[in-house]
Amino acid sequence: MAEGGEDEEEEEEEEAAAGEKGEMLGAPQQHNGFLPGKEGENGGPGGCTAPGGRVETRLSRRRLAVLGVFSCYSLVNAFQWIQYSILSNVFAHFYGVSFTQIDWLSMVYMVAYVPLILPATWLLDARGLRLTALLGAGLNGLGAWLKCASLAPDRYAVTMAAQAVCAVAQVFILGLPSRVASVWFGPSEVSTACAVAVLGNQLGTAIGFLVPPVLVPNTPNDIDLMAHNISIMFYGTAIVSTLLFFLTGVVFEEKPKYPPSHSQALLQALPPEDYSYKQSIINLVKNIPFVLLLISYGIMTGAFYSVSTLLNQMIVTYYEGEEVNAGRIGLTLVVAGMVGSIICGLWLDYTKTYKQTTLIVYILSFIGLVVFTFTLDLGHLIVVFVTGGVLGFFMTGYLPLGFEFAVEITYPESEGTSSGLLNASAQIFGIVFTLVQGKLTTDYSPRAGNLFLCAWLFVGIILTALIKSDLRRHNVNSGIMNMDAKPVPVDSPVEHENCTALKIQSDL
Repeated sequence: MAEGGEDEEEEEEEEAAAGEKGEMLGAPQQHNGFLPGKEGENGGPGGCTAPGGRVETRLSRRRLAVLGVFSCYSLVNAFQWIQYSILSNVFAHFYGVSFTQIDWLSMVYMVAYVPLILPATWLLDARGLRLTALLGAGLNGLGAWLKCASLAPDRYAVTMAAQAVCAVAQVFILGLPSRVASVWFGPSEVSTACAVAVLGNQLGTAIGFLVPPVLVPNTPNDIDLMAHNISIMFYGTAIVSTLLFFLTGVVFEEKPKYPPSHSQALLQALPPEDYSYKQSIINLVKNIPFVLLLISYGIMTGAFYSVSTLLNQMIVTYYEGEEVNAGRIGLTLVVAGMVGSIICGLWLDYTKTYKQTTLIVYILSFIGLVVFTFTLDLGHLIVVFVTGGVLGFFMTGYLPLGFEFAVEITYPESEGTSSGLLNASAQIFGIVFTLVQGKLTTDYSPRAGNLFLCAWLFVGIILTALIKSDLRRHNVNSGIMNMDAKPVPVDSPVEHENCTALKIQSDL
């Protein structure tokens, strides 16, 4: 819901402090799924979009509220993902099912994402950011309330159905960080904003590691007490989810009144009726650097999902009765990753060294997993805390790097589509890795499962090194801001008098 005139007045006040003005933008040769020959019509980038050939860019104060609310409901969704796995022994006893069935309460997030991501990204591009945000927050709340109906040992099917609803909500959440950052934030803060948006999901995982073991201690001899403790967790989550749904309706708008960057101004000027989702997908599939990133991102993030899902089983294998510390180790892993995410986001905004940073973080994640693997069984929990923290700093810190790198090398394709495909890859690898690592952990040892992941991370390092770094979005923004672009006559059947366009100095 819009704030109306008050918000417009605030934006007018911001013009002096946060406004940046640019010349009329020219259309690149290749567009984000727009049909050929349509780019210059209806006031698009090939024609005049404002009197005097000027395009205003400003930063809206609302952007911070949008980012905050999104991060919060993303947090709750991630909390609901991990709350079963970190208490796998408790829920297996409560519902009378196997550990594999409890693992599926986590893996359903991954399974649901793969077939639904293309419809979800189409919805994001066709119907916009606000509707997608409301769907994510609303389904998140619905799934949380359905879990409150599963508080009996014979209702495993109900809790699975409820978790499936939360998994569908995730489809409308995971692909939004880069879209929220690009639509609402300026060039000098977009990577940091994306990192903060991803941070919300990571914080939810961290709280999911910490809070459930405290709220639901293992009481195998008292099922009624166990059900009561689980109900506190479920009802609390449902209430918070509902509040965040209403906040989403109040705070989220489709886009700010003025674009925050020249690259966004260019995209917003393109006529939406000429958008081709199919062409956008084809462009991405033909983009070799993106395909390499798609696979390497899937390997890294899938490995993180697998480690998070199986952490409880790994810890209690060597440290019996340490469910609470298993949650604390998971918390350490994710909190360290949150710090890594913010540092990486700030670093990218400052240096724009996307490939170099991504490759270094990938290598350090591999080293961290190797160290974690060979120190897990030493018998000293403090060592596991330290190695888990180092692993989390780099492995979780990689997540926003992948999003932002993808947006750079695929511009002007939709951020939601590229992010959605990255997440789909992560879910597929996550399912396979969780099943295989879980089998290796059960049949052999946690070390065998972790070595399996180490081998795949090494493959990811090689693929990342092969990615060609073509920072298309950065070239558009820096070219205009540095006045490196030259005005040329508009190549259009209908030329408006005194109307010129900037020729972007990058091969888009």
